[in-house]
Amino acid sequence: MDIRRRPPATVHDGAATKKPSSSSFPAPKASDALPLPLYLTNAVFFTLFFSVAYYLLHRWRDKIRSSTPLHVVTLSEIAAIVSLIASFIYLLGFFGIDFVQSFISRASQDVWDLDDAPPRIPDPPLPKLPLPEPSISSQEDEDVVKSVVEGTTPSYALESRLGDCRRAAAIRREALQRVTGRSLEGMPLDGFDYESILGQCCEMPVGYVQIPVGVAGPLLLDGFEYTVPMATTEGCLVASTNRGCKAIYASGGATSVVLRDGMSRAPVVRFSTAKRAAQLKFFLEDPLNFDTLAVVFNRSSRFARLQGIQCAMAGKNVYLRFTCSTGDAMGMNMVSKGVQNVLDFLQNDFPDMDVIGISGNYCSDKKPAAVNWIEGRGKSVVCEAIIKEEVVKKVLKTSVACLVELNMLKNLAGSAIAGALGGYNAHASNIVSAIFLATGQDPAQNVESSHCITMMEAVNDGRDLHISVTMPSIEVGTVGGGTQLASQSACLNLLGVKGASKESPGSNARLLATIVAGSVLAGELSLMSAIAAGQLVNSHMKYNRSCKDVSKVTS
Repeated sequence: MDIRRRPPATVHDGAATKKPSSSSFPAPKASDALPLPLYLTNAVFFTLFFSVAYYLLHRWRDKIRSSTPLHVVTLSEIAAIVSLIASFIYLLGFFGIDFVQSFISRASQDVWDLDDAPPRIPDPPLPKLPLPEPSISSQEDEDVVKSVVEGTTPSYALESRLGDCRRAAAIRREALQRVTGRSLEGMPLDGFDYESILGQCCEMPVGYVQIPVGVAGPLLLDGFEYTVPMATTEGCLVASTNRGCKAIYASGGATSVVLRDGMSRAPVVRFSTAKRAAQLKFFLEDPLNFDTLAVVFNRSSRFARLQGIQCAMAGKNVYLRFTCSTGDAMGMNMVSKGVQNVLDFLQNDFPDMDVIGISGNYCSDKKPAAVNWIEGRGKSVVCEAIIKEEVVKKVLKTSVACLVELNMLKNLAGSAIAGALGGYNAHASNIVSAIFLATGQDPAQNVESSHCITMMEAVNDGRDLHISVTMPSIEVGTVGGGTQLASQSACLNLLGVKGASKESPGSNARLLATIVAGSVLAGELSLMSAIAAGQLVNSHMKYNRSCKDVSKVTS
């Protein structure tokens, strides 16, 4: 950011002319009128103030002791009182020197605004550096802001009416501040490509939120090293995951397997009777009808391939859970289009079918559900590693026996007592959320994507630790949605999974899912070790508590 100030331009007869700069006509400083240098003058008045104050206090003490009236003063006391008042006035105005100087500078600038000003000596050209663009830069923008505040111009229509996404965000931001009476200072506006989110990522933007991105690794997974980006505001998280990666690396790495890859969508339809609803269920589950339904479904995309249909009934209502592959996309829109094609097709044979909703929550999206825990959704991944005994002791600062016991009592028994659904782990959602934010995934799908069961077992005659995480519903993609934004795209590129795979469609998304599982494995290993060794509270007190006031720090 260029902190140098450029001289403002004035409009005269339709042409912009620059005012003379202070380099050509230097403005006098308030300190120039002082007989001594400023620091010496300050020292004199400081000394004078405290000296006369000390003198007067002693004089008044003596008068009180001798019962002399305080209003009876000598010539020296009068001089001391005058000196005290004068020095106090000077010290009171000391911090206003900058104001006096700026006032004199403005006065001198106004002198040169006269029509008979002498010819100006041109300043040497300054290098052109980018300056922050003001949010509201013209009278035309001001008029638009007023129309938004008054309600004559809809805020959501600014992009289409102005044709400039950044300008629309600035105007909306200013209108919002005026309507609410609350400032958005601290939320950055510039430095973001608002065109990239138009119509697909976020509506009615007024700025963007900064989340720091750290890296953990290298994570040695399936013979390859990955540096994992994590966007988080929680202290210790990246450091802890990094320690887990170190332990895995020192033990020879982790291995992963993708068990299932299929996104689901489940509409709900209704009939007049339960018998009629059951006829649809039997029709959809008949293997003889699957090929026809698959052809209809697959028309929605060249990557969508129907894998199966699972039906459930509640009285005369039928819930149809369609599952399909989606290539490198997360696939919610893709599967929804395929489901709509099938529903339109079914209307021919079941004209009395009433489609209540394209989603009936049997999918189940963005909610903890047993169907996802059992059947899976997105990518189902298992990841494992054997951590050597010396690594457990030296890197993780604990023992194999302590980790196995803690995992059984905390992650398994403790979660069971709590009635957890898919939460048989220490903090899988911490790592999942951080990677989701960094790579442009849907953060709300952290709910089912964090379903995880962590298992630990002593192997090799009890010397080493076998640890695994099983995650049945990791919902990720490397194309579409937020993955195309610049920062998120850079994080995907760091992992080597940016965009769609041309050689093997879907392989980039599957690889990303295994990296998520591998990172969760590292995070589980490190946190469980910290708890077993009694390090959790100390580490958080050291790294997750700050005395620095960052409320005024802006970009």
